[in-house]
Amino acid sequence: MRQRSSRCVVSFYTTAGAMAAERLCRREGLEGRLISVPRSVTSDCGLAWSAPPELRETLERCFQEAGIEAAGFHMLSL
Repeated sequence: MRQRSSRCVVSFYTTAGAMAAERLCRREGLEGRLISVPRSVTSDCGLAWSAPPELRETLERCFQEAGIEAAGFHMLSL
């Protein structure tokens, strides 16, 4: 059984926003991956970016600078 770990889960309003976030994170070398939105998070889009919790501030800054609108930043145990 896989152990749960704390993750920063970023939800998006649109699939295009989630895909843009993935491209940006890959280009910048930021750890993480696209996942299905967890049930505990409501979102207009079915995708979310899951990253280590210590990247939250970096993700917020990068997304804002790139004009990527996130629906929310959530700290979850996944």
